Amino acid sequence: MTFSEVFSALRKKEGLSQNEMAERLFVTRQAVSRWECGETTPNLETMQRISKEFRVSINTLLGSPQTLVCQSCGMPLTDDCLISKEADGALNEKYCKWCFADGKFTYDCTMEEMIESCLPHMLGNGWENEADCRAFMARLLPTLERWKPGIVSSEQGE
Repeated sequence: MTFSEVFSALRKKEGLSQNEMAERLFVTRQAVSRWECGETTPNLETMQRISKEFRVSINTLLGSPQTLVCQSCGMPLTDDCLISKEADGALNEKYCKWCFADGKFTYDCTMEEMIESCLPHMLGNGWENEADCRAFMARLLPTLERWKPGIVSSEQGE
C-alpha cells in the first residue's frame, strides 16, 4: 500500500472529513486532498503528527509495516499498540510498551533479571522447555541495543 492509500483509509476509519483532518494537522484541506490523491506526501514533521494522531508507526504510514523487535526484551512488535511511547506521546519503535513508557525504561534490571521476567510469558506460548527458553534469551539479549556494551540506559530512549 502507498502512503495515500494508508492515510485515506485511516482518516475514513476515524470518521474524519478532509477538513477535520486538516484542522487536526494544522494544514489546508487541499494538502490533505493532494496526499490522498498521491500527488504529494507530507514533510517529516507532519508525518510525525499523523503518526501520533492515528497511533501508528511511520513505517505503517509509508505502507511498509515492518516487524520491529523490542530492543530490550526481544518481543516482536507485531502491532502498533505494542510500541512504546515517549513522554510527549510520540511512538518509540525501539521498545515495547512494557519495557519503555513515558520516555524512560519502566524498570532497571540486569540481563538475567530480564530473562527471568520474560520466561513466564514465553512458556506455553510456543516454548515448552524452560532451559531452551533461557538459552534462547541468553543468545538474543546481547544482540539487542539495550544490552550492547557501552550503551547507557538513560540514552536509549532518545
